Amino acid sequence: MKNIEYHFLSSKITNQKSPINNQKSSIKNHQSTIPNPMQLTHYTSKFAAKTFPIIIVCENVTNAANIGSLFRSADAFGIEKIIFCGSSIPLGRKMTKTSRSTEKYVPYETHDDSSEILLKLKTAGYHMVALEITEISQPLHTARFDKKKPIVLLVGDENFGISEFCLTLADQVLHISMFGQNSSMNVTQATSIALYEITRQLTD
Repeated sequence: MKNIEYHFLSSKITNQKSPINNQKSSIKNHQSTIPNPMQLTHYTSKFAAKTFPIIIVCENVTNAANIGSLFRSADAFGIEKIIFCGSSIPLGRKMTKTSRSTEKYVPYETHDDSSEILLKLKTAGYHMVALEITEISQPLHTARFDKKKPIVLLVGDENFGISEFCLTLADQVLHISMFGQNSSMNVTQATSIALYEITRQLTD
């Protein structure tokens, strides 16, 4: 009698579906109903090429890796041109390690005097935006940009920032709100954040 009961119980347990198997089956069925999240490449992405009326002016930014990364950001955000101001701007092999050949697609110039270039651009009607933390700077996310005016985004050396005279030429002085222990970030990171916000507004 005991053997009969045992076989009956074993048969009942075997015929029951495991909760784990049920869960796996449910996940498999769910996955078959959603698109495959395949990563797109530079050649398969659906972003439309566009150039914004924005010139980046870099005052004494001389680190090769940063310059290369600035080219990549400028290319990604469809920037009109980069102007590097200062002496000994490295545009050689070290820079290309981070630029990934984007310097071939982004127009650029080099000049010794940043104030002279800024005065010319201001006279030409460009709206001057300085990215710097000062006593009067405003948070980037609160700024509003006029779609009808071309923009100069002025960024400075990581150690000394933007010179006082060039700051006086700015129509807006903006900073990125930060919440850590350090009051500054890498010039490329800051420029990319600013470009995202500016191009977002110009696109809307």
